[in-house]
Amino acid sequence: MFAIVRTGGKQYRVAAGDKISVEKLAGEAGDTVTLGDVLLAGEGDSIADAAKVTVSAEIIAQAKSEKVIVFKKRRRHNYRRKAGHRQQMTLLRITDVGEGKKAPAKKAAAPKKEAAPKAETETKAAPAKKAPAKKAAAPKTEAAAKKPAAKKAPAKKAPAKKAAPKADDSK
Repeated sequence: MFAIVRTGGKQYRVAAGDKISVEKLAGEAGDTVTLGDVLLAGEGDSIADAAKVTVSAEIIAQAKSEKVIVFKKRRRHNYRRKAGHRQQMTLLRITDVGEGKKAPAKKAAAPKKEAAPKAETETKAAPAKKAPAKKAAAPKTEAAAKKPAAKKAPAKKAPAKKAAPKADDSK
């Protein structure tokens, strides 16, 4: 079975056992990652439902790709800049391409009954203390809001005067 997955802004056609190098992914060598963005899947000439297909891969290594030389030049200005760049990448070995069971979302644990009433009483008391402070600050913000509205737009400049015509000196 094969799949086309998208990772790091690029698309890759993968099958079980393939080795690919992709943009850097979080993890160390030996970790297993799941490539979740499956665009297309199939086997031979038939196409399967891509939403049900999962692609799992093992990280072989975290490495740097080949050096790319960046050279800038502006002719006749003695301007030359040379820089190199090595992009971080992850080497992956595709372990499985197939219809996988998606793990159910974990539900948050319900809070204890004893702790809940204490938390509610604390939260009720805290807003009551803060409310008068907000009301006192409100008149200041209204005055500040009125102040910028009172500013006038700057006056427009007068158009430039044209120069007087030159006298003809020919005799």
